[in-house]
Amino acid sequence: MQGLARLIRLGVWLAVVLAVYAISAYLIIPTLWRVEVVRHPALQGAPRITHTAAGIHGDPLNIALVATEAEIVKAMLAAGWHPADPLTLETGLRTVGSTIFHRPYVDAPVSNLYLWGRKEDLAFEQPVGDDPARRHHVRFWRSAAADATGRPLWMGAATYDARVGFSHTTGQITHHIAPDVDSERDKIIQDLRHAGRLRQVFWTEQFHQVLQGYNGGGDPYHTDGRLAVGVIALPRPSPARSSRLIARPMPLA
Repeated sequence: MQGLARLIRLGVWLAVVLAVYAISAYLIIPTLWRVEVVRHPALQGAPRITHTAAGIHGDPLNIALVATEAEIVKAMLAAGWHPADPLTLETGLRTVGSTIFHRPYVDAPVSNLYLWGRKEDLAFEQPVGDDPARRHHVRFWRSAAADATGRPLWMGAATYDARVGFSHTTGQITHHIAPDVDSERDKIIQDLRHAGRLRQVFWTEQFHQVLQGYNGGGDPYHTDGRLAVGVIALPRPSPARSSRLIARPMPLA
């Protein structure tokens, strides 16, 4: 009987431990993260849309990441995204040539859009097909404010370039985006999650009050109004790397 009583007490304690773990891991900790992210100083009063150099409304902001610059670059590379080359005369001509002759250019530049009075700090893309005419792409701008742990918020605008043509507003040669910008936002979140580079994802409902509009090239877009806020996770060192670090001999005094 005493053995049975001990087993029952052990079972009760195990149930309590599992309950505490479940509540902490799935309720308390995610809630604390959500409160911390939502209160990020850069998210309060953040702009909703980008602008072209001429001051015309550009692509809508639909994604944000909490991370350092190096963490974002590593995470996007791990997720299969390529950093875009700077926009110069040389890279612009290379983009035109690659499009006309259907040659790959996975690092093709993106046109500049502006937020907080400056062009994007980072840009990434995933080509579709044999040339730069079609591609997934996103621009990120680093906010000036950081949270209590020193992590900046990066506001992003993710869209899909469906084809190359003439701008409806300026007549210049440009990429025309697909109207569903939410699918591009969701794709980045899915790619980062699949690569194991997201710690948490939160959604800011009604971030956009206006759910339809036109970007700087005159292309229509629509959105459900939500902003995805992802917290980038630090990659874990590989076992081989960790073992090498542990086995490294200490220098003699």
